[in-house]
Amino acid sequence: MTSLYHDIIFGPVRSRRLGLSLGVNLLPAESKLCSFDCIYCECGWNADHPSPRRFNARQEVRTQLEAALRRLVSAGTPPDVITFAGNGEPTLHPDFETIIGDTLALRDALCPSARVSVLSNATQLHREEVRRALGRVDNPILKLDSAFDATVRRMNNPQNPAYSVRRVAEQLKGLDGMILQTMFLRGECGGERIDNTTEEEVAAWLDLVREIAPRQVMVYSLDRDTPCRTLEKVPREELQRIAARVEALGIPCSVA
Repeated sequence: MTSLYHDIIFGPVRSRRLGLSLGVNLLPAESKLCSFDCIYCECGWNADHPSPRRFNARQEVRTQLEAALRRLVSAGTPPDVITFAGNGEPTLHPDFETIIGDTLALRDALCPSARVSVLSNATQLHREEVRRALGRVDNPILKLDSAFDATVRRMNNPQNPAYSVRRVAEQLKGLDGMILQTMFLRGECGGERIDNTTEEEVAAWLDLVREIAPRQVMVYSLDRDTPCRTLEKVPREELQRIAARVEALGIPCSVA
């Protein structure tokens, strides 16, 4: 069963990729709001979350984050990372840049050892304010699940019909210090076979990784409930073989 985050601040939870993570949800607490409609999204399908959809207010985010950090630091359990994730795409928030500024100031004052991470699908990189904000965080983690537009349309269902892997790759190349994140899976959804683990897929993806030259790559597979129930998790050993091919390019790669 898919699920939503019903609070602005959630956790901390133990993240497979990031350590002890305090989550920040900028999206509506009662519904999902995203520029993708991924077949594996733990929040479910976009259509399952009708309007009204309201972003969480900047001041409320700041107030609740400050309270959570003070509480955790006082208890001797500061988070390793403050992670922007939640019910959709965080960079859609109209105040994303100023919220990142607020967060960095709170981090520096209250919990300077914590890193700030953003999990993003990279659809808003055409907005200069989003690029500036991502350039300031410790871990800008950007999604790219395939080198092929057709596969991205099957896996991620971008809501913008003009979405282009080539355009996103060019934008990623200009983002210093970014981390590339890729979900590998196979199975069937809507009567279509989906598999981004074939040699054709992996080889083309590796070419794109080489071109983008991220500081790190994260590869992972299914770990939570998905709205499409006929998807298959890729074994860890197979992910490790893909990771080894990334590292052969001179780029660190983690498997989660």
